[in-house]
Amino acid sequence: MQAALDGRDPRFGARILWGLYGVIILSAVVLTLESMDSLPPLIHRLLGWAEFAILGVFAGEYLLRLWAAPSRWRYALSFWGIVDLLSVLPGLLLLQPQTQSLRVLRLMRVFRLLKLLRLRRASRRLEDALRASREELILFTAVAVLVLFVASVGIHFFEHEAQPEKFGSIPKCMWWALATLSTVGYGDVYPITAGGRIFTGLTVLIGVGIVAIPAGIITSELLRQKPRPERPSQGTQTETPTKTEKPMGDQE
Repeated sequence: MQAALDGRDPRFGARILWGLYGVIILSAVVLTLESMDSLPPLIHRLLGWAEFAILGVFAGEYLLRLWAAPSRWRYALSFWGIVDLLSVLPGLLLLQPQTQSLRVLRLMRVFRLLKLLRLRRASRRLEDALRASREELILFTAVAVLVLFVASVGIHFFEHEAQPEKFGSIPKCMWWALATLSTVGYGDVYPITAGGRIFTGLTVLIGVGIVAIPAGIITSELLRQKPRPERPSQGTQTETPTKTEKPMGDQE
């Protein structure tokens, strides 16, 4: 059962795999269309029935995985077990009349898209790579938070007198630091003093490294996880054994 749900069963695995793909994509389409208030009431009712059917599929999948798991508690508390539960729980809560107006529950249905990552072998390699590099990523996250705080303090020092409404406090400056370090640069908050602009330039350069370093760490781990075919060295060639010829004097 577990092999069939993961797409590894030789008879039904491919069908179940593509069926789950279709249900996940249909869920995203329904979530998108439900946000359009201009649609006719009939369409919204059809979307509600479609969501009810999708909820039934995900609930059945969760129960089957829970039943087939060697350790049910371990599956329920695992990352993918929690993702499977979050794919079902918001829909179940939305069936209650008193919770239908909670937009956060509707938004939580986006967790269903994470199930797409579970159904591919490449995602398993990514999971292994993240697990192998977790110490480096934790250290880098701590450094990134430290740089974010230092950047906020620095821009507050340069700009708080010139623009007190935008840089009047360090918490306000954190939005600018986050947008600058991520190299997004929305342009809603920007420095006007010479010192602030120089400091911004240095922050942008640091931000490029902050974006590139974790990508490099994960990529290197992915290359380690990917199996590499063995190639013979250029200096050696594999010789096929040949039949030993008898001397002419022995051929009689």
